[in-house]
Amino acid sequence: MITKHFFGSLEDGREIYSYMMKNANGMTVRICEFGGAIMEIRVPDRWGRMSDVVGGYDSLRDYVLGDGYLGALIGRVGNRICDGKYTLDGKEYTAFINNGKNSLHGGQVGFSHKIWSVKPIDGEEPRLVLTLVSPDGDEGYPGTLTVTVTYALLKSNALSIHYEATTDQRTIVNLTNHAYFNLGGYASGKVFDHVLQMDADRYLPTDDSLIPTGELRAVDGTPFDFREPKTIGRDFDMENPDIKIAGGFDHCFCFAGGETKEPVLRVEVYEPNSGRMMQVYTNQPAIQFYSGNFLNNPEHPLKGGYPQNLQALFCLETQKMPDSINHPNFDNIVLDPGEKYDYTTIYQFSVKN
Repeated sequence: MITKHFFGSLEDGREIYSYMMKNANGMTVRICEFGGAIMEIRVPDRWGRMSDVVGGYDSLRDYVLGDGYLGALIGRVGNRICDGKYTLDGKEYTAFINNGKNSLHGGQVGFSHKIWSVKPIDGEEPRLVLTLVSPDGDEGYPGTLTVTVTYALLKSNALSIHYEATTDQRTIVNLTNHAYFNLGGYASGKVFDHVLQMDADRYLPTDDSLIPTGELRAVDGTPFDFREPKTIGRDFDMENPDIKIAGGFDHCFCFAGGETKEPVLRVEVYEPNSGRMMQVYTNQPAIQFYSGNFLNNPEHPLKGGYPQNLQALFCLETQKMPDSINHPNFDNIVLDPGEKYDYTTIYQFSVKN
Protein backbone atom coordinates (compact mmCIF):
# COMPACT_ATOMS: atom_id res chain seq x y z
CA MET A 1 0.00 0.00 0.00
CA ILE A 2 1.21 3.52 -0.85
CA THR A 3 -0.25 6.77 0.48
CA LYS A 4 0.78 10.31 -0.49
CA HIS A 5 1.00 13.12 2.07
CA PHE A 6 1.61 16.87 1.83
CA PHE A 7 4.82 17.66 3.71
CA GLY A 8 5.37 21.39 3.22
CA SER A 9 6.10 24.20 0.79
CA LEU A 10 9.42 25.67 -0.27
CA GLU A 11 9.99 29.42 -0.18
CA ASP A 12 9.16 29.64 -3.89
CA GLY A 13 5.79 27.98 -3.25
CA ARG A 14 6.54 24.56 -4.64
CA GLU A 15 4.70 21.88 -2.69
CA ILE A 16 6.62 18.88 -1.41
CA TYR A 17 5.04 15.49 -0.74
CA SER A 18 6.08 12.34 1.05
CA TYR A 19 5.04 8.77 0.23
CA MET A 20 4.36 6.06 2.78
CA MET A 21 4.84 2.43 1.72
CA LYS A 22 3.41 -0.36 3.86
CA ASN A 23 3.67 -4.13 3.46
CA ALA A 24 1.44 -6.91 4.77
CA ASN A 25 3.57 -7.26 7.92
CA GLY A 26 2.91 -3.66 8.92
CA MET A 27 6.44 -2.43 8.15
CA THR A 28 6.38 1.11 6.80
CA VAL A 29 8.88 3.25 4.89
CA ARG A 30 8.35 6.94 4.24
CA ILE A 31 10.17 8.69 1.39
CA CYS A 32 10.27 12.43 0.61
CA GLU A 33 10.37 14.05 -2.83
CA PHE A 34 12.91 16.51 -1.45
CA GLY A 35 16.28 14.81 -1.61
CA GLY A 36 14.62 11.43 -2.08
CA ALA A 37 15.11 11.14 1.67
CA ILE A 38 14.23 8.12 3.78
CA MET A 39 12.22 9.88 6.50
CA GLU A 40 10.98 6.89 8.48
CA ILE A 41 11.37 3.12 8.71
CA ARG A 42 9.13 1.33 11.20
CA VAL A 43 9.94 -2.29 11.98
CA PRO A 44 8.98 -4.65 14.83
CA ASP A 45 11.16 -5.62 17.79
CA ARG A 46 11.27 -9.12 19.29
CA TRP A 47 7.90 -8.51 20.97
CA GLY A 48 6.29 -7.22 17.78
CA ARG A 49 6.35 -3.57 18.87
CA MET A 50 6.92 -1.15 16.00
CA SER A 51 9.52 1.62 16.24
CA ASP A 52 11.02 4.13 13.84
CA VAL A 53 14.69 3.20 13.42
CA VAL A 54 15.95 6.10 11.26
CA GLY A 55 16.70 9.69 12.15
CA GLY A 56 14.88 12.46 10.33
CA TYR A 57 13.08 15.77 10.73
CA ASP A 58 9.48 16.81 11.24
CA SER A 59 9.66 19.86 8.98
CA LEU A 60 10.67 20.55 5.40
CA ARG A 61 12.60 23.57 6.62
CA ASP A 62 14.94 21.31 8.57
CA TYR A 63 15.59 19.14 5.52
CA VAL A 64 16.38 22.29 3.52
CA LEU A 65 18.60 24.00 6.10
CA GLY A 66 19.78 21.21 8.40
CA ASP A 67 23.17 19.62 7.96
CA GLY A 68 23.93 15.91 8.07
CA TYR A 69 22.06 14.85 4.89
CA LEU A 70 19.59 12.85 6.98
CA GLY A 71 18.20 10.01 4.88
CA ALA A 72 19.00 11.73 1.60
CA LEU A 73 20.10 10.41 -1.76
CA ILE A 74 23.65 11.60 -2.42
CA GLY A 75 25.18 12.53 -5.78
CA ARG A 76 26.57 13.07 -8.23
CA VAL A 77 29.56 12.02 -6.18
CA GLY A 78 29.08 10.85 -2.61
CA ASN A 79 31.68 11.52 0.04
CA ARG A 80 34.62 13.89 -0.44
CA ILE A 81 36.68 15.12 -3.39
CA CYS A 82 40.02 16.59 -2.35
CA ASP A 83 40.12 20.37 -2.91
CA GLY A 84 37.04 19.86 -5.11
CA LYS A 85 39.38 19.20 -8.05
CA TYR A 86 39.82 16.29 -10.41
CA THR A 87 41.07 15.69 -13.94
CA LEU A 88 39.11 13.77 -16.56
CA ASP A 89 40.51 13.18 -20.05
CA GLY A 90 43.14 15.83 -19.49
CA LYS A 91 40.70 18.55 -18.40
CA GLU A 92 40.58 19.82 -14.83
CA TYR A 93 37.18 20.23 -13.20
CA THR A 94 36.29 22.01 -9.97
CA ALA A 95 33.36 21.01 -7.79
CA PHE A 96 31.88 23.35 -5.17
CA ILE A 97 33.87 23.54 -1.93
CA ASN A 98 31.48 22.97 0.98
CA ASN A 99 33.47 20.98 3.56
CA GLY A 100 36.60 22.79 4.65
CA LYS A 101 38.84 22.72 1.59
CA ASN A 102 36.93 19.84 -0.01
CA SER A 103 33.74 19.12 -1.91
CA LEU A 104 31.29 16.87 -0.04
CA HIS A 105 28.24 14.88 -1.17
CA GLY A 106 27.68 16.55 -4.52
CA GLY A 107 28.50 20.19 -3.80
CA GLN A 108 26.43 23.26 -3.04
CA VAL A 109 23.10 21.82 -4.17
CA GLY A 110 23.62 18.09 -4.52
CA PHE A 111 21.00 15.43 -5.15
CA SER A 112 20.19 15.63 -1.42
CA HIS A 113 18.58 19.02 -2.02
CA LYS A 114 16.89 18.42 -5.38
CA ILE A 115 13.22 17.67 -5.91
CA TRP A 116 12.90 14.18 -7.34
CA SER A 117 10.04 13.05 -9.58
CA VAL A 118 8.22 10.15 -7.91
CA LYS A 119 6.20 7.41 -9.59
CA PRO A 120 4.42 5.14 -7.08
CA ILE A 121 3.82 1.52 -8.11
CA ASP A 122 1.53 -0.19 -5.64
CA GLY A 123 1.30 -3.90 -5.02
CA GLU A 124 2.36 -6.65 -2.63
CA GLU A 125 5.86 -5.16 -2.73
CA PRO A 126 5.22 -1.43 -3.26
CA ARG A 127 7.80 0.62 -5.12
CA LEU A 128 8.64 4.27 -5.59
CA VAL A 129 10.55 5.09 -8.77
CA LEU A 130 12.42 8.38 -8.32
CA THR A 131 13.99 10.16 -11.29
CA LEU A 132 16.25 13.17 -11.64
CA VAL A 133 18.06 14.75 -14.58
CA SER A 134 21.28 16.51 -13.65
CA PRO A 135 22.20 18.85 -16.54
CA ASP A 136 25.62 19.21 -18.10
CA GLY A 137 27.77 21.40 -15.83
CA ASP A 138 25.60 20.85 -12.76
CA GLU A 139 27.83 21.53 -9.73
CA GLY A 140 30.84 21.47 -12.05
CA TYR A 141 30.28 17.94 -13.37
CA PRO A 142 30.31 17.25 -17.14
CA GLY A 143 27.51 15.55 -19.03
CA THR A 144 23.78 15.28 -18.60
CA LEU A 145 23.25 12.52 -16.04
CA THR A 146 19.87 10.78 -15.90
CA VAL A 147 19.32 9.03 -12.56
CA THR A 148 16.66 6.55 -11.47
CA VAL A 149 16.44 5.30 -7.90
CA THR A 150 13.84 2.66 -7.06
CA TYR A 151 12.84 2.13 -3.44
CA ALA A 152 11.02 -1.17 -2.95
CA LEU A 153 9.47 -2.40 0.29
CA LEU A 154 9.77 -6.17 0.15
CA LYS A 155 7.43 -8.65 1.80
CA SER A 156 10.42 -10.02 3.73
CA ASN A 157 10.64 -6.70 5.66
CA ALA A 158 13.49 -5.35 3.56
CA LEU A 159 14.05 -2.01 1.86
CA SER A 160 15.72 -2.35 -1.53
CA ILE A 161 17.39 0.65 -3.17
CA HIS A 162 18.26 0.22 -6.84
CA TYR A 163 20.46 2.95 -8.34
CA GLU A 164 20.67 3.46 -12.12
CA ALA A 165 22.31 6.25 -14.12
CA THR A 166 23.30 7.04 -17.70
CA THR A 167 25.21 9.95 -19.21
CA ASP A 168 25.65 11.61 -22.59
CA GLN A 169 29.25 12.61 -21.81
CA ARG A 170 32.08 11.02 -19.89
CA THR A 171 31.59 11.94 -16.24
CA ILE A 172 32.04 10.67 -12.70
CA VAL A 173 29.33 9.27 -10.44
CA ASN A 174 29.18 7.61 -7.01
CA LEU A 175 25.66 7.44 -5.60
CA THR A 176 24.59 6.42 -2.11
CA ASN A 177 21.97 6.99 0.57
CA HIS A 178 22.70 8.74 3.86
CA ALA A 179 20.17 7.08 6.18
CA TYR A 180 20.94 7.27 9.92
CA PHE A 181 20.03 4.18 11.93
CA ASN A 182 19.46 3.24 15.54
CA LEU A 183 17.84 -0.17 15.77
CA GLY A 184 16.62 0.53 19.28
CA GLY A 185 14.61 3.43 17.86
CA TYR A 186 16.02 6.73 16.61
CA ALA A 187 15.50 8.38 20.02
CA SER A 188 16.85 5.55 22.18
CA GLY A 189 20.32 6.94 22.92
CA LYS A 190 23.87 6.00 21.99
CA VAL A 191 24.54 3.25 19.45
CA PHE A 192 27.58 1.82 21.25
CA ASP A 193 25.77 -1.39 22.26
CA HIS A 194 24.91 -2.30 18.65
CA VAL A 195 26.84 -5.39 17.59
CA LEU A 196 28.37 -4.87 14.15
CA GLN A 197 29.97 -7.32 11.75
CA MET A 198 31.38 -6.36 8.33
CA ASP A 199 32.98 -8.42 5.59
CA ALA A 200 35.69 -5.79 5.14
CA ASP A 201 39.39 -6.61 5.24
CA ARG A 202 40.75 -3.12 4.50
CA TYR A 203 39.88 0.47 5.31
CA LEU A 204 41.00 3.87 4.06
CA PRO A 205 43.06 6.02 6.46
CA THR A 206 42.50 9.76 6.00
CA ASP A 207 44.24 13.07 6.47
CA ASP A 208 43.00 15.72 8.90
CA SER A 209 40.25 16.77 6.47
CA LEU A 210 38.98 13.17 6.11
CA ILE A 211 40.39 12.76 2.60
CA PRO A 212 41.82 9.27 2.02
CA THR A 213 45.61 9.20 1.96
CA GLY A 214 45.64 6.64 -0.85
CA GLU A 215 46.60 3.73 1.37
CA LEU A 216 44.39 0.64 1.59
CA ARG A 217 45.24 -0.54 5.08
CA ALA A 218 44.52 -4.00 6.46
CA VAL A 219 42.09 -3.96 9.37
CA ASP A 220 44.12 -6.53 11.31
CA GLY A 221 44.99 -5.30 14.80
CA THR A 222 43.04 -2.04 14.41
CA PRO A 223 39.69 -0.73 15.77
CA PHE A 224 38.45 -1.11 12.17
CA ASP A 225 38.38 -4.90 12.30
CA PHE A 226 34.69 -5.87 12.34
CA ARG A 227 35.15 -9.22 10.62
CA GLU A 228 34.01 -10.85 13.84
CA PRO A 229 30.97 -9.35 15.63
CA LYS A 230 31.76 -6.67 18.21
CA THR A 231 29.95 -3.69 19.66
CA ILE A 232 30.42 -0.31 18.00
CA GLY A 233 31.59 1.05 21.34
CA ARG A 234 34.18 -1.61 22.16
CA ASP A 235 37.16 0.01 20.41
CA PHE A 236 35.66 3.48 20.00
CA ASP A 237 38.00 5.06 22.55
CA MET A 238 41.07 3.11 21.49
CA GLU A 239 44.18 5.25 21.07
CA ASN A 240 44.30 5.34 17.29
CA PRO A 241 45.19 8.30 15.04
CA ASP A 242 42.45 7.56 12.48
CA ILE A 243 39.78 7.36 15.19
CA LYS A 244 41.11 10.56 16.73
CA ILE A 245 41.01 12.50 13.45
CA ALA A 246 37.38 11.58 12.76
CA GLY A 247 36.14 11.72 16.36
CA GLY A 248 35.06 8.10 15.94
CA PHE A 249 34.27 6.03 12.89
CA ASP A 250 33.89 7.94 9.63
CA HIS A 251 35.82 5.74 7.24
CA CYS A 252 35.45 3.76 4.07
CA PHE A 253 35.61 -0.01 4.59
CA CYS A 254 36.54 -2.10 1.55
CA PHE A 255 34.72 -5.40 1.15
CA ALA A 256 36.69 -8.61 0.70
CA GLY A 257 36.84 -9.38 -3.00
CA GLY A 258 35.41 -6.00 -4.00
CA GLU A 259 32.44 -5.45 -6.27
CA THR A 260 30.10 -8.35 -7.05
CA LYS A 261 27.63 -8.96 -9.87
CA GLU A 262 24.66 -9.49 -7.55
CA PRO A 263 24.07 -8.11 -4.04
CA VAL A 264 25.65 -10.26 -1.33
CA LEU A 265 25.49 -10.09 2.46
CA ARG A 266 28.23 -7.74 3.68
CA VAL A 267 27.09 -6.27 7.01
CA GLU A 268 25.04 -7.37 10.02
CA VAL A 269 23.98 -5.11 12.88
CA TYR A 270 22.21 -6.38 16.00
CA GLU A 271 20.69 -4.30 18.80
CA PRO A 272 20.36 -6.55 21.87
CA ASN A 273 17.70 -4.61 23.81
CA SER A 274 15.12 -4.67 21.01
CA GLY A 275 16.36 -7.82 19.30
CA ARG A 276 16.30 -6.04 15.95
CA MET A 277 18.81 -7.08 13.32
CA MET A 278 19.65 -5.32 10.06
CA GLN A 279 21.56 -7.06 7.29
CA VAL A 280 23.05 -5.10 4.40
CA TYR A 281 23.26 -6.77 1.00
CA THR A 282 25.00 -4.93 -1.84
CA ASN A 283 27.04 -5.34 -5.00
CA GLN A 284 29.00 -2.17 -4.23
CA PRO A 285 32.69 -2.64 -3.35
CA ALA A 286 32.78 -0.51 -0.19
CA ILE A 287 30.81 1.14 2.58
CA GLN A 288 31.23 4.32 4.62
CA PHE A 289 30.60 3.55 8.28
CA TYR A 290 29.86 6.79 10.13
CA SER A 291 29.16 6.79 13.85
CA GLY A 292 27.38 10.16 13.96
CA ASN A 293 30.36 12.14 15.25
CA PHE A 294 28.98 15.52 14.12
CA LEU A 295 25.35 15.07 15.17
CA ASN A 296 25.10 17.97 17.59
CA ASN A 297 23.22 20.79 15.83
CA PRO A 298 20.72 22.22 18.37
CA GLU A 299 18.98 24.31 15.70
CA HIS A 300 17.62 21.24 13.93
CA PRO A 301 16.18 18.71 16.39
CA LEU A 302 15.04 15.35 15.14
CA LYS A 303 11.46 14.13 14.88
CA GLY A 304 9.37 14.81 17.95
CA GLY A 305 11.80 17.52 19.06
CA TYR A 306 14.38 14.94 20.10
CA PRO A 307 17.77 16.69 20.20
CA GLN A 308 20.67 15.64 18.04
CA ASN A 309 23.26 13.73 20.05
CA LEU A 310 26.73 12.51 19.16
CA GLN A 311 26.88 8.79 18.32
CA ALA A 312 23.11 8.38 18.72
CA LEU A 313 22.75 7.26 15.10
CA PHE A 314 25.03 5.58 12.58
CA CYS A 315 25.25 5.40 8.79
CA LEU A 316 26.17 2.51 6.51
CA GLU A 317 26.54 4.12 3.09
CA THR A 318 27.30 1.61 0.33
CA GLN A 319 29.43 3.19 -2.38
CA LYS A 320 32.73 3.18 -4.22
CA MET A 321 35.81 4.55 -2.48
CA PRO A 322 35.78 8.31 -1.75
CA ASP A 323 38.00 10.61 -3.83
CA SER A 324 38.51 7.68 -6.22
CA ILE A 325 38.99 9.96 -9.21
CA ASN A 326 42.20 11.28 -7.61
CA HIS A 327 43.62 7.85 -6.71
CA PRO A 328 44.49 5.49 -9.57
CA ASN A 329 44.55 2.51 -7.17
CA PHE A 330 40.96 3.15 -6.02
CA ASP A 331 37.63 2.16 -7.60
CA ASN A 332 36.68 3.41 -11.04
CA ILE A 333 33.88 5.99 -10.77
CA VAL A 334 34.03 7.14 -14.41
CA LEU A 335 30.81 6.57 -16.38
CA ASP A 336 30.92 6.58 -20.19
CA PRO A 337 28.06 7.17 -22.63
CA GLY A 338 26.46 3.85 -23.44
CA GLU A 339 27.33 2.43 -20.04
CA LYS A 340 24.91 2.05 -17.17
CA TYR A 341 25.60 2.74 -13.52
CA ASP A 342 23.66 -0.09 -11.88
CA TYR A 343 23.91 -0.99 -8.18
CA THR A 344 21.57 -2.30 -5.52
CA THR A 345 21.61 -2.13 -1.73
CA ILE A 346 19.12 -4.02 0.44
CA TYR A 347 18.53 -3.32 4.12
CA GLN A 348 16.95 -6.50 5.50
CA PHE A 349 15.25 -6.22 8.91
CA SER A 350 14.48 -9.10 11.25
CA VAL A 351 14.57 -10.00 14.95
CA LYS A 352 16.88 -12.25 16.90
CA ASN A 353 15.59 -13.83 20.09
